[in-house]
Amino acid sequence: MTLIRSWLFVPGDSEPKLAKARASVADALIIDLEDSVADSRQDVARTLSNAFLKANPDRSKQELWVRINPLDHAFCLEDLAAVMGGRPDGIVLPKVYSAKDVNRLADFILALEAREGIAPGTTKILSIATETAASLLTFHTYLTDLSPRLAALTWGGEDLAAALGASDNRHPVTGAYDHPYIHAQVMCLATAKAINAQAVGCVVVDFRNSDALHADCVRDLAMGFFGKIAIHPAQCAVINAAFTPAAEEVAKARRIVAVFDDNPGVGTIGIDGKMYDMPHYKQAKSLLNLATRLQQSGRAAS
Repeated sequence: MTLIRSWLFVPGDSEPKLAKARASVADALIIDLEDSVADSRQDVARTLSNAFLKANPDRSKQELWVRINPLDHAFCLEDLAAVMGGRPDGIVLPKVYSAKDVNRLADFILALEAREGIAPGTTKILSIATETAASLLTFHTYLTDLSPRLAALTWGGEDLAAALGASDNRHPVTGAYDHPYIHAQVMCLATAKAINAQAVGCVVVDFRNSDALHADCVRDLAMGFFGKIAIHPAQCAVINAAFTPAAEEVAKARRIVAVFDDNPGVGTIGIDGKMYDMPHYKQAKSLLNLATRLQQSGRAAS
């Protein structure tokens, strides 16, 4: 899967918002048929979303994904059947209980790919992996017999707070996420890394606060996440910039890799008075790989 920095939610029942999102710098849109669409607007949203997908077949600069309703919701299969004709790049699955849900969705997608003449396995899945209480206890299910369609995992604290019966998900003094949500974040990250999926950072709901968004992106990147969910087009440029390696970082990584490669068997090197060991070498190679992949996808700049 192409690396995606910014994933922008957009309501599937609004033509103006779909058009505005398409013109944004988001790497991917998530056309929403779940929380942002009222029950009375579901049919409208499905029709508009399918038409939007069909009208925008070029996904070279911006992928088009769809968030359907949860598997245990009556709308789920209708959502999926309605949009697969538009060949979405992927399906976002909310309210996941375990990897069993991912595999069930994969089976449904396979049948609809056959119906629409889409090559099997084309449509990927993003699991919103922490929106139910049970999900915090089932991350181990992702480690075996998992559909290869699963390309990314993300987490969130808003729906999880509701599932846990919490009045807030933030610490009253520090303002940081409280313990259950830190656990959800860490488990999402570790699981994604264990299965070689993209670990995507969660939403910053205060979309007008670009400084807070940037700081959150920096923390996510330092932890090991790549990319972030957005709820407003204005967030996407900030996210893209944060997850694009700066030229100075790339140059430094190249120096570290070059010195290690020129001195095979050496466990520690010194550059400009600073010592680097094998973990730094691996980190530098990872950053160069990231920069190369972004360059190849045309996303080297925000």
